[in-house]
Amino acid sequence: MAQLSAQRRMKLMALQLLLWQSALWSGQEAVPLVTVSSLPPSLPLPRSFLLKSLEQVRKIQASGSVLLEQLCATYKLCHPEELVLLGHSLGIPKAPLSGCSSQALQQTQCLSQLHSGLCLYQGLLQALAGISPALAPTLDLLQLDVANFATTIWQQMENLGVAPPVQPTQSAMPAFTSAFQRRAGGVLAISYLQSFLETARLALHHLA
Repeated sequence: MAQLSAQRRMKLMALQLLLWQSALWSGQEAVPLVTVSSLPPSLPLPRSFLLKSLEQVRKIQASGSVLLEQLCATYKLCHPEELVLLGHSLGIPKAPLSGCSSQALQQTQCLSQLHSGLCLYQGLLQALAGISPALAPTLDLLQLDVANFATTIWQQMENLGVAPPVQPTQSAMPAFTSAFQRRAGGVLAISYLQSFLETARLALHHLA
């Protein structure tokens, strides 16, 4: 009887090992192996930089939310998706952040795209000048915070030795010919900025 019990235990252990190996193999098939060549370069990022950047993201997102709420409450511009076609005609661009996605996080490319994107949104915010006297103070503060965040990213790129020799120049910004276009463009630009910052926030957490 003792021998039979021992055989059962051995069979059970063998079955558990087989099941474990099967699960491991299935997991390897479901998640492709990451090759060394596909890994981002190992560049050290100071904790002080990451904490400062996350705080700047939080501050900009808070100001952006205030502006969107004011545009919604005052001018009934509450649905950015309804303004997308107008955004295409006005030429309001979105900044790419493909290098900061969790699936293909590339540290150097991510920092470069963060800086370029912030410069783009800084230009869009400048183009919104005159949106309304009531919104001007919040817009000015938002523009300043975006510029400061861009400076933080650029300085870190310089510290890592990955900054281009010359800062990229700002591309042409859309021209708003009416108060409605400026306010509608503001909703879209700030909405795009908020989405951009959310991706940046997640990337910074992955880089921490």
